[in-house]
Amino acid sequence: MRVIFTTLVIFGFLHAQSATAEFSIVSQRDEFLKIINGKKLERPLIKLQVSDIGQISGRALAIGVRGTWSWQKGYFCRDLFWGKKELGYNCQQVSFRGDKIRFTSDEGKGDYADFTLK
Repeated sequence: MRVIFTTLVIFGFLHAQSATAEFSIVSQRDEFLKIINGKKLERPLIKLQVSDIGQISGRALAIGVRGTWSWQKGYFCRDLFWGKKELGYNCQQVSFRGDKIRFTSDEGKGDYADFTLK
């Protein structure tokens, strides 16, 4: 089950898209907060909220997601749980385009997940 979740969820891992429109890298915490303020992050079977006080909450595959985050050296660093499973700590590059936000794991060197801001 963890393999499925790791494949699907945040911060993140999945869904390659065409690169016709460029994403802009978000390097400042204040810029990130302006983007997510009052928004939910959604993708199929996943709905998350990322608060301005460092909390992550939501559901993925009908199982609760919770965690914490901080901004460190230009990266979104999160510690995440899916149900009782610890998914661990990871610092991710954040980029933004229109109503999409992308989290790329391993400081921008790993897989990515795109979420729609609603």
